[in-house]
Amino acid sequence: MRQFHRFFVIPVLSITLAISGCDSSPDNATEVSASGHTPPTASTRKANEQVLDLRPFGNRDDFENARRGLIAQEPELLIHHQNGGEVWNMSDYAFVDSDGENAPGSVNPSLWRQAALNNIHGLFEVTEGIYQIRGYDLANMSIIAGETGWILVDPLTAKETTDRAFQFIREHLGEKPVRAILFTHSHIDHFGGVQGILQHLSEDELATLRIIAPAGFEEEATSENIIAGPSMSRRAMFMYGKRLERGERGHVGTGLGKSPAFGTFGFAAPTDLIRETGTELTVDGVPMQFQVVSGSEAPAEFTFYLPEQNAFCGAELVSRNMHNLYTLRGAKVRDARIWSGFIEEARTRFSDADVYFGSHHWPTWGQDNIDDFLIKQRDTYKFIHDQTVRLMNQGKTPNEIAEQLRLPPSLNEDFHNQGYYGTVSHNAKAVYQNYMGWFTANPSRLNPLPEPDVARRYIEMMGGAEAVLEKARQQFASAAEMDAADGRDTYRWLAELLNHLVFAAPDNGEARELLAKVYDQLGYQAESAPWRDFYLSGAFELRHGAPEEGLNPAMMREVLIHTPVSNFFESMAVNLNAEEAEGEHLTIKVTFTDLEQSYLLTLQNSVLHNRPVDAGTPADAGLSVTRPMFVDILVGNAGLKELLFSEEISFEGSKLDLMRFFSLLDKPEGRFNIVTP
Repeated sequence: MRQFHRFFVIPVLSITLAISGCDSSPDNATEVSASGHTPPTASTRKANEQVLDLRPFGNRDDFENARRGLIAQEPELLIHHQNGGEVWNMSDYAFVDSDGENAPGSVNPSLWRQAALNNIHGLFEVTEGIYQIRGYDLANMSIIAGETGWILVDPLTAKETTDRAFQFIREHLGEKPVRAILFTHSHIDHFGGVQGILQHLSEDELATLRIIAPAGFEEEATSENIIAGPSMSRRAMFMYGKRLERGERGHVGTGLGKSPAFGTFGFAAPTDLIRETGTELTVDGVPMQFQVVSGSEAPAEFTFYLPEQNAFCGAELVSRNMHNLYTLRGAKVRDARIWSGFIEEARTRFSDADVYFGSHHWPTWGQDNIDDFLIKQRDTYKFIHDQTVRLMNQGKTPNEIAEQLRLPPSLNEDFHNQGYYGTVSHNAKAVYQNYMGWFTANPSRLNPLPEPDVARRYIEMMGGAEAVLEKARQQFASAAEMDAADGRDTYRWLAELLNHLVFAAPDNGEARELLAKVYDQLGYQAESAPWRDFYLSGAFELRHGAPEEGLNPAMMREVLIHTPVSNFFESMAVNLNAEEAEGEHLTIKVTFTDLEQSYLLTLQNSVLHNRPVDAGTPADAGLSVTRPMFVDILVGNAGLKELLFSEEISFEGSKLDLMRFFSLLDKPEGRFNIVTP
């Protein structure tokens, strides 16, 4: 049965938490940091200093708003995993000064300011009857006072962080019953911690609890990352700086918050689904008006308005940063035109709002301020969409558009729509991709050689590895003393050149280290936190190699329990090794005894299909199992002993065919190389 077990351990998670630790090396030191990151060069310092002239850094309104209404705070906010180890530690970010005014040369001052704002954590009163707890996770949890109890909005990512936040809420606001939970959208940082609340509720509370979510939530929340999970998970390690130290030359935050919480993820099925804009509900005596914005930031999402409080919850339709039209961990492209339209609809529909609060960041107060905020968020996405399409229709390529496109001054003077998470550059490319796909119409891009082959030919034509490396050394040394713009462009060029060299000669240690130094400088200059983490993670892996392990899928067990079982078979299909399966023709029946459902898997032409069938349908081999046991096998909680002796599993037909079938399925580990071939 060893081959049988080989398939099942599949990582499906695409959200991660960076390791703890602080890079204590000062950025003006001549030595490298503990992880090998080099000091910022003179041109990098110049580039970061020039950022201070772009926007009104003297405006302290955001800091006042982020601290407004503070009720209580845990200065030493440390949360442990239920199985040991840290899930969350705000002290890791103590190196960021509280006012965000003393950015080191190794951090873009605008990103440093955002990091300081996201350090402000605690329990806050938003307005009468509405509260938020911020800084216990990547996202916020909001609390609305009902007639008889609490209505909770977006219960964070992990059971552990939600549990701690909920206990802190009860300590300071009182132990009222929970009457409803709202999931504003289908991303795990807004529902994954729900078990941290449910575990505290009485049987009576659970019996009457309303869980309100947008239509399509359950399908999107449980299936988003099943098929492409291993690849997304690996890329998310870069996007969120999983392996980076917290420090001036490492991870400073995500822009959207500090970091995802790497804990225990759960799920709860909705009792109420919001299907259309204009839906009105009264929840524990609180009137609510809903706007469905599915297809903007998430495939299933709503915002809502509280008319008695004149308060608008924007979910993640708007945040105090430019968001991603394409997220770098990998995802389907989001439509900027539709997104902008939803923001305008919210602005006009909820124009009486005196308070805005959302799933991330701090609130905004005052109708004029909210209107200005929504107009500029609306126009940021519409500008990127329209101007990208205009340039696309002139024949510009994605790279040319990204290089040319700049927000107009009227959209570039505020902080709330800057590229701390998304950027104009990669969002413009997303718009192009949404309309045109990967092909620029240049015939040379139709059938190019793979990257390692291209790299070897480039390096050979340029005179060999040593000649290229010597030229690159000279240019790197010159870039350090250039003006900011020329230095940045030289680092960008060297990143491309040295990437060819590393792919042509991956064992060349000098080439790897020089490319790592280039990535250090590009990371230090980045205003976008994901860009910074990508560059610095690339530098880290060039110096230390790929991770020894991918993400442990066991953290997703409770979510997978609620995933439609047909999704698991779709995952099996994309893990089929076509070469090994050539010529094979097998039928396998899987019966879920607790669900009374059977599926027939058919392997033919190196393609795997599945369909629901009757329990008596014949097959070459069969497996009967409960869904929880099937999930335990998937995540690696059940091993050979459970497979052979568990009362929850039985076999029929040819065990050899069954073992042969599962031996044809790859087990992706989510630790493949990215910066080397």
